[in-house]
Amino acid sequence: AAGRPAPACVLGIDLGTTSVKAALLVGTEQGQVVAESCSRETQAHTSSLEAGSQGMEQNVCRIIRALNECLAALPQQQLQRVSHIGISGQMHGIVFWKKDKGCKWTECGTGPTFEPEEVSHLITWQDGRCSPTFLSSLPLPQSHISLATGFGCATVYWYLRKSPDFLKSYDAAGTIHDYVVAMLCDLKKPLMSVQNAASWGYFNSRNKSWNTDILKKSGFPVHLLPEVGDPGCIAGSTICAWHGIPKGAKVGIALGDFQCSVYSCLTERTDAVLNISTSAQLTVSMPPGFQPPETPDPSSAVTYFPYFNGDYLAVAASLNGGNVLATFVDMLAQWTEELGLQVQEPAIYTKIIKAALAQNDSKLSVHPTIFGERHIPEQLASVTNIAVSDLSLGHVTRALCRGVVENLCSMLPVQRLIETGVRRILGSGSALARNEVLRQEVERIFPFPVVYGKDVDAAVGAAMVM
Repeated sequence: AAGRPAPACVLGIDLGTTSVKAALLVGTEQGQVVAESCSRETQAHTSSLEAGSQGMEQNVCRIIRALNECLAALPQQQLQRVSHIGISGQMHGIVFWKKDKGCKWTECGTGPTFEPEEVSHLITWQDGRCSPTFLSSLPLPQSHISLATGFGCATVYWYLRKSPDFLKSYDAAGTIHDYVVAMLCDLKKPLMSVQNAASWGYFNSRNKSWNTDILKKSGFPVHLLPEVGDPGCIAGSTICAWHGIPKGAKVGIALGDFQCSVYSCLTERTDAVLNISTSAQLTVSMPPGFQPPETPDPSSAVTYFPYFNGDYLAVAASLNGGNVLATFVDMLAQWTEELGLQVQEPAIYTKIIKAALAQNDSKLSVHPTIFGERHIPEQLASVTNIAVSDLSLGHVTRALCRGVVENLCSMLPVQRLIETGVRRILGSGSALARNEVLRQEVERIFPFPVVYGKDVDAAVGAAMVM
């Protein structure tokens, strides 16, 4: 309609383990549609001085650089119409900063932006510094979720015992996406959603509060714990025009990337969502009014994640997803280099998928849990049923992809999905989007129709919530 003002846009951002994604949503008569999207790899992994090979850390400056590159690639005209920003990101991990020196605002080609200043590395959800012995020495949480290595509160305990001076350098903490929200809105105290708080441990989802008494008794620095709010609420407004986004745009409280991936595609309670990105999850929504048990079963493969509007998701959250395939590709790259050859990893990935597509089946059995699982951290990977006929690159890759899907299926079996009333699988996540062999194995293993989403699901979900 001529003369009618252009509709407002909602920006969705997802700060993932390997990449940053952004999506611009606009309202139409048919509902919200993705007008533009963008993705940039962060290449942020860095070594851990304190934890050595057990540590898994990322450089926050590189993550924010990828975020800036992502936003600079989106159309300025549409960014200027953004009224709301939804942000999701990798759960469980923790980053520390100084409240008054968390960032500095500078000018770039697309307007004001911020750069990290006195900020630690991000200790990610993949971090392995907290051994089962260390975790068993910590106070028992009052939470429905078992404590695991890579959880924010467990990492704080590790620093408290191993490197207490580190903690004295900072007075604020949150997930990486909580940090971005705090910088955009200049929050004096970080604000965290129930979704992220539950992922840190020592959080009671029933009364939406930290286990402050338990933590204080053991000397935990409770001043580092963020305030907690409901998913979907507004955290604040942008204090500057950010990459052309107007000053005063509403910013939502940071959300879990998994919940946002589910939100972007889940429409019916008879749907199950299968997400394979760096890690992997299979989930079904619980009935309205469901409350998780007050104490967790540490041996259970299923965890209950807070969702939206007080609902919960039953989740088989595997630590082994696309990262298993990435490790396989890295191994092949190292082998070829040791043999005096040079093959780039993207080329290896393309060739192994092509080889696996040429093999419809493989008798080889790969149990791919090289990163362990939270409910059985000591169980690592294994390969069985090895025959001379199944040693080709195609056979091994096919068996590896099948193993990733079968591992998830063993955590939340098909029979339980049927009993829950599941009629369809919704597939999402970058690994699933890019790997046809994985998709074939999903369709082979699950006796339901499978519908696939896109690689920007979490960013889209974060925008949809707004």
